[in-house]
Amino acid sequence: MLKGIPEILSPELLKVLCEMGHSDCLVIGDGNFPAETIGKDAKVIRCDGHGVPELLEAILKVFPLDTYVEKPVGLMEVVPGDPVETPIWDTYKNIIEKEDRRGAGSIRYIERFEFYRQARACCAVIATGEKALYANVILQKGVVTE
Repeated sequence: MLKGIPEILSPELLKVLCEMGHSDCLVIGDGNFPAETIGKDAKVIRCDGHGVPELLEAILKVFPLDTYVEKPVGLMEVVPGDPVETPIWDTYKNIIEKEDRRGAGSIRYIERFEFYRQARACCAVIATGEKALYANVILQKGVVTE
């Protein structure tokens, strides 16, 4: 066991986070995200039973967001005409504000199929049991400076 590491971060996930370099990306997918399809060329890490917010919060404790890009966090845009609400995005903004001085300013919104395209280029896909819709997140890793 280690101390100071959020318990939700499995050894497998910690290994992937550690191996990622500056500007590498990671997807945290909701329960509907096609993790196995998108992750054909990436590592798929199963975190069934966990939601995106608690994983996002734990990951950002050990994972710096890229400061060399304006918006290192990507959220999947709601498809035009889809009446779904996305209150989980407010939760994400609150979590990000705790770990990155840019807060909500670090977030960009990505059209659904463009999100899938970008996700295919990520190092890893975390598959969660998150039930909220449009709860998918792409994180771009920065540099550890401390």
